[in-house]
Amino acid sequence: MPVVHVNIWKGFGEDRIKILIAGITDVFVNLGIPLHAVEVIVHEIPKAHWGIEGKPATESRPGAGPSQ
Repeated sequence: MPVVHVNIWKGFGEDRIKILIAGITDVFVNLGIPLHAVEVIVHEIPKAHWGIEGKPATESRPGAGPSQ
């Protein structure tokens, strides 16, 4: 059974997370994996806890949001 972990910045939004889960699940179902066997786990991580270029994303990407 595939288990897919997705790391995103906090604030992505519940509606968009539902779309993300459905889309990832569809990829596996289209590959022949039974729907009931696919699990998707979404981890929302605060920008301050996400490092880019040796700095927290709040500093390295101050204007970027979860949609960018």
